[in-house]
Amino acid sequence: MAGETARILVEFLEVAITSIVFLKGVYPSGAFERRRYMNLVVQRARHPQLRDYIHSAVFGLLPFIQKGMVERAAVIFFNTDGIPVERFVFKLAVNLSYGSKVEEADLEFTLRSFLIKLSVSESLTKVLPCDYRWEITAYFRSLPEASANKDVKQWIPTDARQWEQPPLLTPIKSMSSKPLCVQLYIEHPSLSEPKPQNGEV
Repeated sequence: MAGETARILVEFLEVAITSIVFLKGVYPSGAFERRRYMNLVVQRARHPQLRDYIHSAVFGLLPFIQKGMVERAAVIFFNTDGIPVERFVFKLAVNLSYGSKVEEADLEFTLRSFLIKLSVSESLTKVLPCDYRWEITAYFRSLPEASANKDVKQWIPTDARQWEQPPLLTPIKSMSSKPLCVQLYIEHPSLSEPKPQNGEV
């Protein structure tokens, strides 16, 4: 059942993205509180604006994930030039033709291992520059016309600059099951990526 799988997936993504923001030290630790999810102690944003941003972004993807339209969801950290310095990427594939009942406990047990792996992944990440920003970005396989779907209006094209060279990939965790496949990896700019010129924006 694609709808049930998608619901479990977006709940997981909300917790996982919050974990990434906590892991990177974007905000003081006091901005988070410990909660239990999937029988794990995880971090939940205490600040309403931060919590609402993550929640609305992820749950805004639900109707598109249910239709198999979302290829990747990413947390991207940018430098002051607006160039990505690090991307945490979730590559998603929901099996729309899977007709059996989803064993929620089995799926959650597998997704739980992503959260465990994320919590010990800080050594694989980069130290962020002093002045940086971050955002949640979704990559769609296809997108309906905005006039045909009110949910599309929540998503606007990103003006983020892209790397010129293929990025370096660091795998974190992957899973493959009949109802759902997920890959989590970190992208960093290639060592041959051109550096911005002085004054370039």
